Amino acid sequence: MKLTILSPDKTLFAGEASLIEVPGTKGRFQMLVNHAPVVSTLQAGTIRLVTENEGEKFFEIQGGVIENHENTTVILAEV
Repeated sequence: MKLTILSPDKTLFAGEASLIEVPGTKGRFQMLVNHAPVVSTLQAGTIRLVTENEGEKFFEIQGGVIENHENTTVILAEV
């Protein structure tokens, strides 16, 4: 799925991911390809994603918002 992680200053990640795990305000959750649409707030914690070329990647955030729809995910993150 296409993933973009944006902070107020820059783009932290833009590319394909096969798994995204985020710190939701009501608990951590994961999304895989063809996941149901989601809009959620995020709390401070670690975003973990798995890519085919780069393996696992981690991003520390202070909070934010995630939206997933039709295999396109956008995370607006406070870092």
